[in-house]
Amino acid sequence: MKWFRNSVNKEEYWLADYWLESTTDLKEASLSLAVGQSVGNPTIRSRRETESLLEKHGAIILADEAKLKNLTKGRVRIAFPLENMNIQEDGVTQLLVQAMGGQLDINIIEKCHLLNLQFPKGFKYNRSKFGINGVRRFTGVYNKPILGGIIKPKVGLTSQELLGMVKEMVEGGVNFIKEDEILANPDCCPFEERVPLVMKYLKGKKVIYAVCINSDYPYILERARRVYELGGNAVHVNWWAGLGVYKAIRELNLPLFLFFQKSGDRILTNEKHQFYIAWPVICRLAGLMGVDIIHAGMWGGYLSETIAGLRKTLVILADCGVLPSLSCGLHPGLIQAINRRFGTDYLANAGGAIHGHPGGTKAGVKAFRQAIDGKLGREYFAAVRLWGEVKP
Repeated sequence: MKWFRNSVNKEEYWLADYWLESTTDLKEASLSLAVGQSVGNPTIRSRRETESLLEKHGAIILADEAKLKNLTKGRVRIAFPLENMNIQEDGVTQLLVQAMGGQLDINIIEKCHLLNLQFPKGFKYNRSKFGINGVRRFTGVYNKPILGGIIKPKVGLTSQELLGMVKEMVEGGVNFIKEDEILANPDCCPFEERVPLVMKYLKGKKVIYAVCINSDYPYILERARRVYELGGNAVHVNWWAGLGVYKAIRELNLPLFLFFQKSGDRILTNEKHQFYIAWPVICRLAGLMGVDIIHAGMWGGYLSETIAGLRKTLVILADCGVLPSLSCGLHPGLIQAINRRFGTDYLANAGGAIHGHPGGTKAGVKAFRQAIDGKLGREYFAAVRLWGEVKP
């Protein structure tokens, strides 16, 4: 078996790019990863590992073996055989088991960062049912950011109180409303009570309302179906529900916008960790699973990515046709600065800077509406006095 090669048939493998750091050298580290994440023990072969089995199922290191012997750290590309799984049914769960699994237990591998994934041409688990173009068609908003609002407080409101907040947000001019990830099915605002109440009010309005359905399997799929039955048009799922659940919800084939919420993702994606999966990889997987909208990150808020980092994420999402949501400290005085740096194909999604406006929720939405439409009024200037303004 030739573990190190210059190339493979890209229709028979999917590729993973890693940054590896080893206590020995990159040859040993990459070989341990490739063998351990495909056919067997990283260093011990058995009689059953025949040459034909290894050739068919072994992962391949796409590198010059000799060069890796002289390095203790660097970027390595590994090709994993499609033969090793039923990629449609095993899905993103088994894909990540192979891409980012047992190498975390190999003591010579000090750092392992999953930086990129490449798949055979045309591969996709599911297409987004709507994506950025579908969101724009539904809301009728073109050539500018789509305005979103987040329910705050996150939990504690009754269903009637939540409905009152929704009415103020719609009257102010939102295109999208998202329940926070903390709101799932509490006794104070039960799922079966609040969803029909809100959707009855929104009937006929061009507003997307993303219902939080965070829960374990099978409840989360049952809730997705129930949202549709109750007249809903969108669901919000936090990634803690499991990355594969986005694929499972999309495969229900319901006419629901699917929102991917990233809160908590840095457990996986923090670049300061010894082992992490780069956030753009997660975004690529979200696109492959048919997500329509994703909390992509933020610039200028209490969460603030680097300009280069956020641009990289936005390019990947644009390639996948997924609408990026920017939030976590967004306020009206940031809109034009964000537009200048990143363009206008995003969901401007805010909670605190809407409901914390001196004039209340409706005024808070109007302030954002004025910032997006470029027709500045008293609500915008009141927001700027409170949170400031970043010049374009």
